[in-house]
Amino acid sequence: MCRGIRPIVGGVVQSVSTARCKFRPIRIEPSVHVIARRLRGKPIDGISRLGKRVVIHSGDWRLVLQPKMTGLVSIDLPPDPDHVRLRIELSNAPVKHVLFWDRRGLGTVQLVSADELLSKLADGKLGPDALVISLEEFIERLRSTQRAVKVALLDQAIVAGIGNLYASEMLHSAKIHPARSASKLSVRRVGLLYAAMLETLNTAIAYEGSTLSDGAYRNALNHPGSYQNAHRVYDREHDRCPSCQKSTIKRIVQSQRSTFFCPQCQKR
Repeated sequence: MCRGIRPIVGGVVQSVSTARCKFRPIRIEPSVHVIARRLRGKPIDGISRLGKRVVIHSGDWRLVLQPKMTGLVSIDLPPDPDHVRLRIELSNAPVKHVLFWDRRGLGTVQLVSADELLSKLADGKLGPDALVISLEEFIERLRSTQRAVKVALLDQAIVAGIGNLYASEMLHSAKIHPARSASKLSVRRVGLLYAAMLETLNTAIAYEGSTLSDGAYRNALNHPGSYQNAHRVYDREHDRCPSCQKSTIKRIVQSQRSTFFCPQCQKR
């Protein structure tokens, strides 16, 4: 999402508004009128990512968009006009607007000062980013909890940026059962998981994410991602495991989220 909306950098904010939407409203803080007043006439200086949040830089302000499960940040037409939650009109940019679209209404929008960004959204809430954390810190953090390793990977306070789909994929690559206690994994095994994490996430970014059967996820130009074609276990229940070719993929529920794994490759 961050790479897809980079063309807005250098543009000047003309207006910020909410679209008419009959579905549940998303959380916007402060009000959209305050956000519009603070950003109107100011240039967009940059785009960054904070865990699973898109951060738009404008002077001393940071507009933080949290897509959660079904949110998108788009510079083209959205999947449909009915779930557009926020619209930012621009001038002096190759694109006319940036939209925040959310089918389920779970996402959030926050405007904070640059000085407040980390203290309000990260301190004590977000661990080191999954793409920059060191192997040593990853081992220390993951083995410090007795929770199931799949559940621990989704805890953004341990490591930021890992989503449910990708946790299943990286555990399969590392041949670790998702219900194993994180604290009982050997240093060697966590090292394998670390390598699988980096490979999985970087490959998924290159493929621009996964668009599943519901079609909810689209990139910034309203095109589907293609990493779903590389899934080895996620959403492939009853399929033959592509690694061992002996067992079929199983599905379990952990912390109300679906987990997919191969019982032959990922023995308990």
